[in-house]
Amino acid sequence: MSQSLFIALLLALALIAANLPFISQRLMWALPVPGGHKNLAWRVLELLLGYAIVGAIGMAMERALGQNQAQGWEFYAVTGALFLTFAFPGFVYRYLLLKGR
Repeated sequence: MSQSLFIALLLALALIAANLPFISQRLMWALPVPGGHKNLAWRVLELLLGYAIVGAIGMAMERALGQNQAQGWEFYAVTGALFLTFAFPGFVYRYLLLKGR
């Protein structure tokens, strides 16, 4: 696989993982919620877990292409902001569009 394909797949995976907490009513995308409604705290926790999973997959892809580069706090700040930006459509869907229904 080429590096461009790896990047495109990783960005698509990040977009999906960032929106899953807001689309799904299940905990960690598999377990039923005890009260039937998932609150924002669970969604934020799932968002952080999704960021960690996508980051681990990205590191594995980087390792498959060669040697991993050392990353500082700036890298994690920028990728975290990008992941939150990817989550915006799901947030709007859950809390702005479904609110009136």
